[in-house]
Amino acid sequence: MALLDYLLGQKKKKSAGVAKDRLQILLAHERSERKSPEYLPKMREEILQVIGKYVQIDQDQLQISIDEANGYEVLELNLVLPEK
Repeated sequence: MALLDYLLGQKKKKSAGVAKDRLQILLAHERSERKSPEYLPKMREEILQVIGKYVQIDQDQLQISIDEANGYEVLELNLVLPEK
């Protein structure tokens, strides 16, 4: 495939580039957690308990954050629920 990639002008992303992208994602995640209020981890646990009463979920899949938009704080919760 390397010859085909070379002929088509496609280059693989070098490992340094991949590592840089991953590091930027980690830094963005760390920065967002630093800005989050102290009550957010407890709120996350309580939300998981309530949702867990009704459906079985993977607790690592819940993402919760608070963002500011137009002078308002917005609570964003992302969780993929099982189909059944």
